[in-house]
Amino acid sequence: MSNIQLQCLLGIQGKDFVMIAADQTNSHSIMVMKDDEDKIYKISDKLAMGIIGDSGDTNQFAEYIAKNIQLYKMRNSYELGPSAAANFTRRNLAEYLRSSTPYFVNILMGGYDKENGPELYFMDYLASSIKVPFAAHGFGGFLSLSIMDRQYKKDLTEQEAYDILKLCVQEVHRRLFVSLPNFQVTVVNKDGVRALPVLNSKSLQ
Repeated sequence: MSNIQLQCLLGIQGKDFVMIAADQTNSHSIMVMKDDEDKIYKISDKLAMGIIGDSGDTNQFAEYIAKNIQLYKMRNSYELGPSAAANFTRRNLAEYLRSSTPYFVNILMGGYDKENGPELYFMDYLASSIKVPFAAHGFGGFLSLSIMDRQYKKDLTEQEAYDILKLCVQEVHRRLFVSLPNFQVTVVNKDGVRALPVLNSKSLQ
């Protein structure tokens, strides 16, 4: 049985950015293998993808999407925007779902487009896809959505969004029966993709 629901992925869109947070725990059966795994991938200059699921599926699918989007850029001399990249990703998920080797992954894709601004897309392993202002995956997401719903506003600053993610991680630490000690945070804006300080019990004090 996959432990996909025991992992956590959080995303929120602000005024001119998208912020994604992902737990860094890699577990197998009843054992934690590591607690510093990267689950957020830089897909292109202004596009990032948070992905959870079995580690083999996540690594292979994320690299497959990233390399194909880079190939598109080399062939056409321009990058896919967040909307086009999300549609390309969803189509691949749908095609693999109907094959003998489906990818069992949940995804949050965030990017910045100079025409449409920041965009956040929610995708699951059944290849559903929708543009959202905030989203979450996993059991931790069940505890976080109500916080996001209460705190969210369209003109969030980066600091305000980071503080909302802090509240979500605090709630996950307090109420979820699984230990998810570290959350990496990535922000995407007009200047590109950059990492923010890791959220853990020390930084939440």
